[in-house]
Amino acid sequence: MTGPGPNDETAKDEQSVNEFGYQQELRRSLSWFSLFSVSFSIMSITTGIFLNFSFGITQLGPVSIWIWPAVGVGQLLVALVLSELGTRIPLAGAGYQWGARLIGPAYGWFIGALGILYAAVGVPGIVYLAVAPLAEYVLGIDDASPRMTLFIALVVLTLAYLINIISVQVAARINNIAVLAEILGSVVLALLLFFLWVAGAKESDHGIGYLTEHHHLPGHSYGYAIALASLVGVYTLAGFEAAADVAEEAVDAKRSIPRAILGSIVVSVVLGMLVLIGFTVAIPGDEALAAGGLPAVLQYWLGEGLARAFVGVVVFAMFSLMVVSAAVIARLLFAMARDNMLPGSALLKQVNPATKTPIPALLTGFVLNVAVVIFGYNSSNAFGTLVGATAVLPYLVYLLIVLAYGYKRRQLEAIPDAFNLGRFASVVFGASLIYLVVVILTLTLPDEFRRANYYVLGGLALSAVWWLLGLRPRLARGEAGAPVLGRQHQQSDGVRMQGVEG
Repeated sequence: MTGPGPNDETAKDEQSVNEFGYQQELRRSLSWFSLFSVSFSIMSITTGIFLNFSFGITQLGPVSIWIWPAVGVGQLLVALVLSELGTRIPLAGAGYQWGARLIGPAYGWFIGALGILYAAVGVPGIVYLAVAPLAEYVLGIDDASPRMTLFIALVVLTLAYLINIISVQVAARINNIAVLAEILGSVVLALLLFFLWVAGAKESDHGIGYLTEHHHLPGHSYGYAIALASLVGVYTLAGFEAAADVAEEAVDAKRSIPRAILGSIVVSVVLGMLVLIGFTVAIPGDEALAAGGLPAVLQYWLGEGLARAFVGVVVFAMFSLMVVSAAVIARLLFAMARDNMLPGSALLKQVNPATKTPIPALLTGFVLNVAVVIFGYNSSNAFGTLVGATAVLPYLVYLLIVLAYGYKRRQLEAIPDAFNLGRFASVVFGASLIYLVVVILTLTLPDEFRRANYYVLGGLALSAVWWLLGLRPRLARGEAGAPVLGRQHQQSDGVRMQGVEG
């Protein structure tokens, strides 16, 4: 539910934006639950599990689901760090701002570029490879042509961006409804499948011990299989920091952002575990899962009608992810353009005075997503590799941010009444860095991902070209970039943080 916050908190939030050198242009209307919904939708456990469940079972067997909570703990460690940082630099396009303010414009630029690449490719990947085919299943369209899949994907993308252009409140309301539907739907579905299995409503050839059965593929060790199976959680539980990306639209940002980020992680891990248990015990046999995926499992237990209804909830959750992703990429483009870091910054930084939305940035995000979807339509094999390559991008961003904040944190004084790691900071930072390095190695070293690595390196090379030819001269002339936090900057609540070093 959205609505204006208390006047004093809104004034403090707006003053904070002003003291970072910007004007409050976006409308502050997002409550704690709306921010929670943003982060929850970006992770979208139903989307991640529907897309990756079979992969984990194939690599390691049913026991693979127990890796999920371990990944959840690792993600929570990173979320703790970013939650504290979000209270100290509560600005739109959070990743870029954090890197630029803590280290410098070059550092911020490459973090922002990784974020743009992730949003530009990841969103079309989900809409073209998952939303459109599942929508065809819900609508009963059998053997749909590639053109139909493309048409559905483009319609979903267009609607997602149109909603954001209308207003952030409309986007938030739709997303809030979708989150409630996803939470209720996932819990009901998991419990229903479990009880049908317990009651023996249909034939099943395994008992509860099935949840501990394991195997590995020929030529793979168990260590290799565990690493690959962990990617179900790694792929799914990314994006929790999205609440910080819309910080300039948050009410009482310094309190609501940490609660939203941490709450979304905890709820996603718990509900995701329930869903994984329910889905796993309901597998009628390896052949059924291999042949039809999760829709076939649901149809076996629930019948065609109910199975389509539950998959419809999944599609709605995926659509909500599209809506939120459109908002996030637009805020990143807007934030970077506001510092003159992008080509066409003068246009991209504009905010419509009536809707209080960054319409040029939204339209740019839409064009990027549509172009990538059309690329996927014309080059399906290369597109699959490209989408797979984006999985490592958020973890590279997390690593860069945690390193930067760890380097600069002791120079930043705590903000009263805001989330603070306190005496646990060193342990949390150290553990999160170890976790992130392990995840990045898991996403880059296996032979399955070698080809995808070249796409990531290609994206970084393009980012470096713009940095050298376009952005560096602007920075040299003092026409771009945000000031690095130094020892003189005062936060709006009167707490000394960092001033400008240069």
